[in-house]
Amino acid sequence: MTHGSHEACAAFVGFDWADAQHDVCLQAAGSEQRESGMLEPTSETIDAWVSRLRTRFHGQPMAIGLERNKGPIVSALRTYDFLVLLPIKPITVARYREAFTPSRAQDDPTDAALQLALLLIHRHKLQPLTPQSPARRARAQLVEHRRRVVGDKVRLTHRLTRTLQNYFPHVLQWFQEKDTRIFCDVLSRWPTLQAAPLARRSTMATFFRDHQVCSAHVIDTRLQALKAATPLTTDEGVIAPHVLLVQTLVSQLRVTLHAMEDFATAIAQRAQHPPDCALFPALPGAGPVFASRLLVACGEQRARSASAAELQHYAGIAPVPERSGRKSWVHWRLQCPTFLRQTFVEWAAASLWHSFWARVYSQQQRDQGKTPQAAVRALAFKWIRLLFRCWQDRTPYDASTSLQALHHRGSSLLQQRAKAS
Repeated sequence: MTHGSHEACAAFVGFDWADAQHDVCLQAAGSEQRESGMLEPTSETIDAWVSRLRTRFHGQPMAIGLERNKGPIVSALRTYDFLVLLPIKPITVARYREAFTPSRAQDDPTDAALQLALLLIHRHKLQPLTPQSPARRARAQLVEHRRRVVGDKVRLTHRLTRTLQNYFPHVLQWFQEKDTRIFCDVLSRWPTLQAAPLARRSTMATFFRDHQVCSAHVIDTRLQALKAATPLTTDEGVIAPHVLLVQTLVSQLRVTLHAMEDFATAIAQRAQHPPDCALFPALPGAGPVFASRLLVACGEQRARSASAAELQHYAGIAPVPERSGRKSWVHWRLQCPTFLRQTFVEWAAASLWHSFWARVYSQQQRDQGKTPQAAVRALAFKWIRLLFRCWQDRTPYDASTSLQALHHRGSSLLQQRAKAS
C-alpha cells in the first residue's frame, strides 16, 4: 500500500516494541486527542488489538510508525492488509527525544508518543514498508544467517588456535587450514603430542588417505615431523584442562561446519529459480556465495533505487562530506545496513583476484596513501555502479564490454596496465 496524505488514513499509531511489553500511542484522523496503552508481547494480544482497530475504523487504512523494518513485530503486523507500516530510524527518534528532553531521559511510552508525532508531522518523508516476495525474503535471511555462522567458525578457530598454542603448537604448523574436518578429526583422535606417536605408521597413513591426503610426500613429511617434535610442556596441570577445552571447541566447530554446508545447500536450491540469478555469477569473484548475497542486496524491486548513487548511499559505501566554517572533511557513513555494506566490501576484496582493473584501481588508491580498507571501499563504490547498470538492464557482466568502456574514456587504468605489461 502506498502512502499519501494524512486524510488517506483513518488513524495514526506510534508503536514502541519491547521484549516485556509494547507501548502504543494512537490518534484518530481529524482528532487532537491521543490514546496511550500497553500490549502484552503475545500474538493473541496483538491480534485482538488489531481486530478492535479494524472494527473501530471499519477496515480503513491506518499508519503505524515503529523503529523496526524487520523482526517479530513487523512479521506479525504485516499480515494485516489495512496497516501501513512506516519504519522510523531509531536515531531519528533519539534525536527528536533529545531536542525536547535535554536530560536525555528515555521512557518507552514517551517514545511511542514521539513516533506518533514524527508520523503526523513528517509522514511524507517516511517510506512505507513494501516487503519483497516470500522467496526473496527467505533467501535474504539464509545468506545473512550463513554469514553469522561463518563468523562463529572464525571465532572458534581463533579460540582453538590460542588453546593449542599452550600445549600442542606443532599441529598448527602441520595444518594451514584450521576450519577443516581433517583438522577436527586429528584433534579428536590425537589431542596431544604424546598421544600421536602411540599410533602405528600404517594407521596414520591410512587416516590421511581416508581424508583425501594422497600425496606420499605430504604424509611422510607429517610423520617425520611428528617423530622429531619436542613437547612444549609435559605438565598435566596445563595439558589436561586445555585438552578438554580443545575437545569442546572441536565439537562446536564440527556443528558449525555442518551448518555452513546446510545453509549453502539451501541457498543453492533457492538460487535456481529467480530470473535474476543468472546476472550475478558472471561478476568477478562472485562465486556461489557472493552471487546469492548480491542477488539479495539488489532485491527484486528495481524502482526502489533510482540511480547507482542512491544504492551507494543506502549501502553505506559512499563517503560522507562535512563542512564547518572553512574546514571540510570526509568520513564513512555510520548509519546504514551493516550486512549490506559488508556484502559489497567483501565482494570487492574478492574481485581483486579476478579482475585486472580492480587490482590496478586498488593499487592506485594505495599509492595515494589510502589504507587497504579504504582502497577496498573505494573499489566497492566503483563496482556498485557497474552492478547497478547490469541489474537495471538485466544484462550479465561482460569483462570485454568493461574494457571497451575504459578504452573509450581513455582511462588511466589501461595506461597502468600497459606499463605493467
